[in-house]
Amino acid sequence: MKVGIVGASGYVGGELMRLLVRHPEIEITSVSSTRHSGEKVSRIHPDLYGLTDLKFEDITPLDMAGKVDLIFLALPHGTSIKYVPGLVETGVKIIDMSADFRLKNPELYKPWYGYEHGYPDLIKKFVYGMPELHREQIKNATYIATPGCIASSSIYSIAPFLSLELSSDIINVDAKVGSSGSGSGLDESKVFSERFDSIRAYKPVNHRHTPEIEQELEYASGKKVKIALSAHSVNMVRGILTTSSIYSEGDEITLWSLLRKFYGNEKFIRLIMDRKSNYKYPDPKTVIGSNFADIGFAIDKYVKRVVSFGAIDNLIKGAAGNAVQSMNIMNGFNEYEGLMMPSLFPV
Repeated sequence: MKVGIVGASGYVGGELMRLLVRHPEIEITSVSSTRHSGEKVSRIHPDLYGLTDLKFEDITPLDMAGKVDLIFLALPHGTSIKYVPGLVETGVKIIDMSADFRLKNPELYKPWYGYEHGYPDLIKKFVYGMPELHREQIKNATYIATPGCIASSSIYSIAPFLSLELSSDIINVDAKVGSSGSGSGLDESKVFSERFDSIRAYKPVNHRHTPEIEQELEYASGKKVKIALSAHSVNMVRGILTTSSIYSEGDEITLWSLLRKFYGNEKFIRLIMDRKSNYKYPDPKTVIGSNFADIGFAIDKYVKRVVSFGAIDNLIKGAAGNAVQSMNIMNGFNEYEGLMMPSLFPV
């Protein structure tokens, strides 16, 4: 199957190539970058040196669509929407990595993303690319909207516990995010001397992943909840840890049963609690480079809450990994092809 990647010089585009370059069902035929047009991919993504001879092209998404069967849009929010209507007309399959088609209610785009969404009918055609929740819809999909990274970790770690009786419909989420979560673009906040040894509350309120998390938790549980999300930039390159407070009571056996029932035999969901390990609870350090989402919990009897933990690599299970997993499902490939690699340790 021939695929192309628009915006391939960024971190997510690089991860897509790293996963796809060894995929037996896939040929990467076109990768675009205006800034690096004509340069070898390995000059920008040195981990791919010797694995591909591809060069970046300055090519429009519409022109790329004529060369491929499926196109990945690794573009900023508000950019994919400019190209998707035309791409739909070509018949190419689309996996969009931005937020432009994640939210099912088009009216939410103005308050959360700052623009009016002019294509509500197209939103209906996109399936949310979280295989553990939407596998059956993805099987028949032509267009996929992949989840956000913080949203992924939050949804995976909260959803199983919403079958509990809640004493509050507000769920507090504290997210700690590595620097790659803000992309490869440069600004003063990313300079080493500014970033190193810093824990920065960069979005303590009104984070734009909020409605996405609420949407998918309602889909998974049938319950409407409000997410109080605060995001912090921390001193690591990759990874996300979300710590969520769900106000409910439950004993350890009940909570483990909920997790096992919800995720069954999902290969990329790992349930973590090991009292003898240095990593008793989920930790981003132990998922780096992998498509795993590690989930765990603690019980706070004092204020009657379940503290739920989610750890993912923001560039893989929070982006490129879910995209490739969805691609596998929608095309009838082995769902786990290109993704069953362990994390890197130590990092």
